[in-house]
Amino acid sequence: MRLIEMSWGEWEGRRLDELRVELGENMRANEALGLDFTPPGGESPRRVFERVKGFLAQVAATGEPTLAVTHRGVIRSIFAHATGWDMLGRPPVKLDWNAIHVFKLRADGTPAVDHINFKLPLKARGETMP
Repeated sequence: MRLIEMSWGEWEGRRLDELRVELGENMRANEALGLDFTPPGGESPRRVFERVKGFLAQVAATGEPTLAVTHRGVIRSIFAHATGWDMLGRPPVKLDWNAIHVFKLRADGTPAVDHINFKLPLKARGETMP
C-alpha cells in the first residue's frame, strides 16, 4: 500500500490540462501550493512522501540494493525530497518516464539522487536496432 499512486480523489481519471481549463484560477491556486497541491478528496505529494518514507527507512535499514516499481506520483515525491524541489516551477531535471530513476538512501531513509533518466540498453528492453 505504501507505493500505490497518489490518490487523485474526485479528479481520478481526469487530465490536468482539462482541469486547468475547467477550474481556472482555483486550479492555479492549488498548483501554486507545490508539495501541498491536493485534489479534492485526494492526497498531496507531501502526504505521498509521508506514506512512502517508512518504506524507504525499511529499505535503508536492510542495506541491500532494492528495486521498487511504482507510479509517477510516488517517484516525483521521492525526487522532490531528494533534490529539495518544492514542486513549484519546473523540476531540476525533466523525468523521463521510459527510464529508470535510481536513489541512494541515507541511514534514516532520506533519499538522494544517484542516477536520473537511466536508459537500459536496447537488448535489455527487448528491442533491436533497425
